[in-house]
Amino acid sequence: MDKINLMNPEAMGNTAAPAIRIPWLLMATVTVLWLFPGLFGHDPWKADEPYSFGMVWHILSTGDWVVPTVAGVPFMEKPPLCYLTAALFARLFSQALAPHDAARLASAFFMAITFAFVALTARELYGVGRGRVAILLLLSCVGLQTHAHKLITDIPLLSGFAIAIFGFVLSRRCPVHGGLWIGTGVGIGFLSKGLFAPGILGITAVVLPLVSGDCRRREYLMTLVVAFLAALPWLLIWPLALHRQAPRLFREWLLVQNFGRFLGTARQGPPNKPAFYFYTLPWFAWPAFPLAVWVGWKKRRAVGGGFLRSIPLVAFAVMLAVLSVASDGRGLYALPMLVPLSILAVPAFDMDPGRPGRAIDRWGVALFAVAGLLLWLGWLALISGHPAMVAARLRAISPAYVPSFALFSFAVAAAYTVVWGGIALRTPATWGHSLLRWGMGTTMVWGLCMTLWLPWTDAMRSYRSMIASLLPHIPRNGACVASMSIGESERAMLEYFAGIQTHMVDSIADVPCGYLFVGGRRGTLKDNIGPNWTLAWRGGRPGNTKEEFLLFRAVNRPQSAN
Repeated sequence: MDKINLMNPEAMGNTAAPAIRIPWLLMATVTVLWLFPGLFGHDPWKADEPYSFGMVWHILSTGDWVVPTVAGVPFMEKPPLCYLTAALFARLFSQALAPHDAARLASAFFMAITFAFVALTARELYGVGRGRVAILLLLSCVGLQTHAHKLITDIPLLSGFAIAIFGFVLSRRCPVHGGLWIGTGVGIGFLSKGLFAPGILGITAVVLPLVSGDCRRREYLMTLVVAFLAALPWLLIWPLALHRQAPRLFREWLLVQNFGRFLGTARQGPPNKPAFYFYTLPWFAWPAFPLAVWVGWKKRRAVGGGFLRSIPLVAFAVMLAVLSVASDGRGLYALPMLVPLSILAVPAFDMDPGRPGRAIDRWGVALFAVAGLLLWLGWLALISGHPAMVAARLRAISPAYVPSFALFSFAVAAAYTVVWGGIALRTPATWGHSLLRWGMGTTMVWGLCMTLWLPWTDAMRSYRSMIASLLPHIPRNGACVASMSIGESERAMLEYFAGIQTHMVDSIADVPCGYLFVGGRRGTLKDNIGPNWTLAWRGGRPGNTKEEFLLFRAVNRPQSAN
């Protein structure tokens, strides 16, 4: 069977020349420049990185991958694929990089897979040259920048969806191969974040025959059978190992962390708000979201209704519907929707928007020029101290930062600026090439933030200096430390930076140790928790005005571990 253009099979063949031609070398350069800033040179950052690395550290320290564990305590929110992959990278690059930096290479690995399969899907749908457009659309999305460079399970989940959507598209031409890719995507998504990916993709598989006649053929059933068989090993190996080793933890993972969090009975995540994703997506998925809406509007009356029956649109609609009714809601959870949106938006660059398009292009170039200039000027003020008012305000935000000039970071930042300037000035002033200018603009801004501003940001967000100030108040002879109202991130970093595993307790009466580490909102913690305890230390991450931590020492109690 020939390739099928699902957007509008009758109106546009997918052998048409793309409106934008991006050389492979230039595309690879932009992708690499986007991919690596933010992976190296900083400690794990809250909210999700510290506890994620805590599980990687557990695997590196013990070799146990079956039970995800943070600082000695099982943490059953997610399966172990992300942590296993990160541990492998940390082991492979242990001689060259710090463990947490090497572990983040797993995110780069999964993002490279995501880009590859988004490109393959766009090529399959629209023809040669469109894959590079899809990559640019995805890496340009505002919401992807900060999350894609963190060690979090949502990145391999993104890869799983990209692989599975490619499988669905490919299945129309090659049912068996398509099924293999669907099953692989389902498996990777499952081992990243549990039942979310199998549920979304399963609903998508059921809905597709209702809207598309091509999915009501015998070959589609064959695709689903192959997909099920391909997914089965991924779906069974870890759950069976977990059930055999820890049946109670298996039930907690299955019932609480999957169904409980979706239905709201677990009460662990931030509560979803009405229409949250409807007002989040326009900025989170910019520019893919508005472009996909524009393509849909233009093709709403196309012969055969290809857009309304397209696989990426069905996948996006299912994701949006499921996430909208879920109990928990975060912008981070919208990441999988960027994959189908980026694919749906590709035909926008085969259509000429006229003067509005040229205006948007000029606005984008001006926006990134101003953003880059402000980042450079702010950095100069930060390290020079002039103007004094600007420097004082910036240093007050990150009081632990010590101004210094790093030649390598300066050179890399300058290179990012020059490359963006070259692309902005030398590429043709066409609507198609505006995407290249936007993509390199976002890359330039991110590169400046992760070079010039990285030490300033790390000093504010890292737990390293906080734990360094805490350690002198705890004996080095294996002191027993209990913790109360302390999250996984703090416990993970305390183990990583200080080698201390705390004993979690719910009340002061349950403390078995000579030290008690307590956390909470700044201004809400009491210095006096009883006659048997004395305050030994108070602190927090420099510049963080919301959280605070206290260390209490027991009076007339042995200080060593029990």
